[in-house]
Amino acid sequence: MAKEDRGFASMDRAKQREIASKGGKAAHQKGTAHEWTSEEAREAGRKGGMASHRRKLEQQEQQMPGGTPGGETSGNNPESAVGSNPNPEQMMGTDNLP
Repeated sequence: MAKEDRGFASMDRAKQREIASKGGKAAHQKGTAHEWTSEEAREAGRKGGMASHRRKLEQQEQQMPGGTPGGETSGNNPESAVGSNPNPEQMMGTDNLP
């Protein structure tokens, strides 16, 4: 038997699900299965959501030229950001003032 033909990962998905299902049922019958509290479930959901959001942002950054979404700069310097708020006099020009 070749090394690649052994183990759980080499099985087709249906067979893996069947075996895992049996293990989960046996653990519940035995009383050793983990049962989530509402706090644990909330924390797990929060972590999963954050990871998903971070992964989505990374994918968007890779697809955009320049590396950041929307042409924004990275970092915390608001003056260097595209679309920062300039001085109103610079926007209008001084010839329009009374």
